[in-house]
Amino acid sequence: MDELTGEFEAERGHLLAVARRMLGSRSEAEDAVQETWLRFSGALSDPEQRARVRDLRGWLITTCSRICLDVLRSARVRREAYPGQWLPEPVVTTVPAADGFAPDPAERAVRADQLGTALLVVLERLTPEQRVAFVLHDVFAVPFADVADVLAVTPEAARQLASRARRAVHAPDAPRHSADLAEQRRVLDAFAAAVESGELEQLVRVLAPDVVSIGDAGGHFPAGRRPVVGVESVGRLLLGLYGQAQRRGGLRGRPVLVDGTLGWQSEFFHRDGRPVRMVTSFAVHEGRITGVFNQLNPAKVGELPPLGPEAVWPPR
Repeated sequence: MDELTGEFEAERGHLLAVARRMLGSRSEAEDAVQETWLRFSGALSDPEQRARVRDLRGWLITTCSRICLDVLRSARVRREAYPGQWLPEPVVTTVPAADGFAPDPAERAVRADQLGTALLVVLERLTPEQRVAFVLHDVFAVPFADVADVLAVTPEAARQLASRARRAVHAPDAPRHSADLAEQRRVLDAFAAAVESGELEQLVRVLAPDVVSIGDAGGHFPAGRRPVVGVESVGRLLLGLYGQAQRRGGLRGRPVLVDGTLGWQSEFFHRDGRPVRMVTSFAVHEGRITGVFNQLNPAKVGELPPLGPEAVWPPR
């Protein structure tokens, strides 16, 4: 059992990356990986059975993917009943030091494994089967024969599922994100200055013409039921949000990495006096913001540590 545990722990990080992309939820991904461990330890505890598995990573990914597929199919029903717009629970980490936008190779590899909220949002457009096919083949280079085994379809059908998913991910209305951290920081500095000015004309220069804004309040706070699209509509929405928060007092924030991309963790007061904790992530492409994603559902951000005394507005 110790040997099995060691083998599995060596693959846990990779499995978690696969499951997170499939499910869009870190907690659900962790549950899927734990279920994979239970099946692994139960099915391969006999040394003879373990010896028959020559590609352990392949066996684990196949098992984990089937678990994720079941979760995705049930999640579609839950999402349809979700109050308002849905965003994934954010994975929030600290921003590197001022000179840390050119990290060492090991850190760069870790960051490359991050997702970005924009991709997770686009993946929500896919069917469970399309999402599994796209993640396995396009992200993790799993051969279509193995993808077909997970989905219980032919390799050609698996290829078609991945192709349809690819078209949806790269659709013209999908938020685009291509900026490195240094460019993200420049754009967000300009965005913060524009928001602070309160001038719509200044803000729209930072936003892409087809920018989209999505807010997930989980029914706890008022929020639109549909994304807001278009530079002027999104600009007015954001100026109103931050302007009202500033007028109520207590607005503070700090830069953070949200799924590997630069964003903000902020706190302010709702108009009824309740404290609001919000995580905002951005998609940045060609020097402009293409997506603004506000996560303020307490069930998804409530476990984050509160802001310290160093938090200010605008975040820096």
